[in-house]
Amino acid sequence: MTQSAKVFLAVDLGASSGRVVAGLLDGRRLTLEDVYRFENGGILANDRLHWDLLAQWNHILQGLRAAAVKYGNRVASVGVDTWGVDFGLLAGNDELLGNPYHYRDRRTAGMMDKAFSIVSREEIFQETGLQFMELNTLYQLVAMRTQNSPLLDTAHSLLMIPDLFHWLLTGEKGNEFTDASTTQFYNPRTKTWSTKLFEKFDLPTRILGNIVQPGTRLGALRSAVAEETQLRGVEVVLPGSHDTASAVMAVPARSLPSDRPDWCYISSGTWSLMGAEIPAPIVNSQCSAFNFTNEGGVGGTTRLLKNIAGLWLLQECRRIWGKEMGWDEMVRRAEAARPLVSLLNPDATDFLAPRDMPDAVRQYCRATGQPVPADEGAIVRCALESLALRYRMVLGMVEQLTGSRIAVIHIVGGGTQNELLCQMAADACNRRVVAGPVEATAIGNVMMQAVASGDVASIAEARAVIGESFPVKEYAPRNPSAWDEAFVRFEQLVSRS
Repeated sequence: MTQSAKVFLAVDLGASSGRVVAGLLDGRRLTLEDVYRFENGGILANDRLHWDLLAQWNHILQGLRAAAVKYGNRVASVGVDTWGVDFGLLAGNDELLGNPYHYRDRRTAGMMDKAFSIVSREEIFQETGLQFMELNTLYQLVAMRTQNSPLLDTAHSLLMIPDLFHWLLTGEKGNEFTDASTTQFYNPRTKTWSTKLFEKFDLPTRILGNIVQPGTRLGALRSAVAEETQLRGVEVVLPGSHDTASAVMAVPARSLPSDRPDWCYISSGTWSLMGAEIPAPIVNSQCSAFNFTNEGGVGGTTRLLKNIAGLWLLQECRRIWGKEMGWDEMVRRAEAARPLVSLLNPDATDFLAPRDMPDAVRQYCRATGQPVPADEGAIVRCALESLALRYRMVLGMVEQLTGSRIAVIHIVGGGTQNELLCQMAADACNRRVVAGPVEATAIGNVMMQAVASGDVASIAEARAVIGESFPVKEYAPRNPSAWDEAFVRFEQLVSRS
């Protein structure tokens, strides 16, 4: 990589960690360099789970300062991506009203039923095309209204978490499209906020801002931020600011978005987000019955997908067992355990936020009449095999919704490093799996900036560059028939949940 390579900075903030990553683009070759990493997570205060926004902001500034030292005037732009659904509120004078809540805070418990007593589930889905999850922004706001939060009466702007950071960087307020689509009050067919839903739930429509597309150039860094970081003349450019949108941007697929796709994706991390990239939303009774979602993608596409619990199961096991139980050791023990003995539904409420994940797995197996995993390896194998079977189930749903056969499953993100899970996915689904790139979210963030700058001509060309720049590993099914009986058992478990 030459010293003349242009540098794009991705602020990639996840639920457990954050980082500032530099993407160095030299012709048709992209490389990534870590600039700064930091721990992230919820903070429990007064029995409520919050994000520490100011600590996150301080870390972002430190990362930008480090980038200025390392790359100087080669830095062209910066963009922020984070998880979806969470938000902050600003008063009329742009004062932040409290610390944003964490999506795992329990104040939304029961709020979907509360919402359905006001507006039917069917009407909400027809209006939004979004899957039903208690953590969705809509139910967070319904909880605030139910609990008579004074913040709703004071607020003048709702900014999703990446919107908040883009505002702190530039002073410009807006609601980026891909993240706005996770709220369950965005209408994907009209491409506007559903003010009708807001009014029915007695929520103030004044807090809804302009919806802005990925690739929008917001402008230069605030002068104070430029001075603080020494990044002068640097623009802020919106990526797909929902991290899954950026991850899907980085899928090295060759075919263009189609209403009959031949590939699907799994963005594998704390969550597994599995679905297809299609040109327009699918909002019908079957989509609702499958609890699929129509979220915004880069280039105006739709991410037709379903949330799956993902590696959260293993992360929480490791929290209980201690960090001396490394990821490689967990996989090694799982490989030594007997296959397809006990299974679980990864999306059962038992595993949403248990105090002790290994104990929750054991209790689930006991309650469902299965052998109780005897050791750590059996627990990890149970979780991984169950994820792979969940992929098989969701794959069938994708094919029914699109009316097409999926030939290839692209797995991107940190979960691609778990080769055992990738092989299990190939076997359980009886499909070819292409795993990589690992750093999909940061890559997608960077490449959207490169498209906006004109250094890359299109999203299709960006994917070609990604394919040429980062290695992938392919997995062919080895013994798919062994998973058929297990899938019957798995379907029975899911039907009971």
